[in-house]
Amino acid sequence: MYLPVPSQPDCASAWREAVRAVDARPGHAAYNVIVDVADPTVGSTVAHPGVAAVDAFLSNHAKPIETVANTIFPASLYLRHGAPEFFDVFSKRVLPKVRRGERWSGYYFERMIDHPVAAGDPPNQLWNIVKRMKDDNVTALNKYELTIFDPVRDVDNSPYGGQCLSLLSFKVVPGAQRQLLLTAQYRNHYYVEKLLGNLIGLGRLMSFVAKEAGLAVGSLTIVSTHAEIDQPKAKRSEIKALLDQFDQAVAPIAA
Repeated sequence: MYLPVPSQPDCASAWREAVRAVDARPGHAAYNVIVDVADPTVGSTVAHPGVAAVDAFLSNHAKPIETVANTIFPASLYLRHGAPEFFDVFSKRVLPKVRRGERWSGYYFERMIDHPVAAGDPPNQLWNIVKRMKDDNVTALNKYELTIFDPVRDVDNSPYGGQCLSLLSFKVVPGAQRQLLLTAQYRNHYYVEKLLGNLIGLGRLMSFVAKEAGLAVGSLTIVSTHAEIDQPKAKRSEIKALLDQFDQAVAPIAA
């Protein structure tokens, strides 16, 4: 059982087509939804009219797109401090302010750079991947896995809460200009409240890895093992109005 969404050129159109596909399913939910974005760095700011429409809706009903995207990659910290310095800034200045407990801070980026292990120092999975991609002695193209799910902290009886993003799998495509691909797996995915911010955040993460490793940004693929058209403090009629506003906003672009 799976639901493939036709590949889209940018984050905004990928969000709309994924929402359209899942919304048409019984119960407005689906399993193993596959979303592909040709260039996740495009259609990823409020300068895009579709992104602006979704952001305006979420700002009144849930978390703004930028807040969701920042949980995956804090782009402003990277731009301000560079790598690897911004890892330390995040750990010492940002994390203490947002940490809700040892179990979950709400930031996927935390688990990318500070994932607890049974013994020794927690590895910075993300920076290790970058360094290996840059190393001419490393010939691997398909061995860059980054784990978010933690079987110690994340297993409980709650149907919601905790991490939804489980795994990131990076690939390097050989060629005259080597290209970076990313596949992300979600255990549970709210397509109205989270999907667009997730796509944008993952695109920024890819841009960071590609820049630091000397690669070109390729496509982003998301596998939502369960997806639903959630209603973040909104009625079905309001969500329909949002989708209509999105379509109207991007109509001049599509014309």
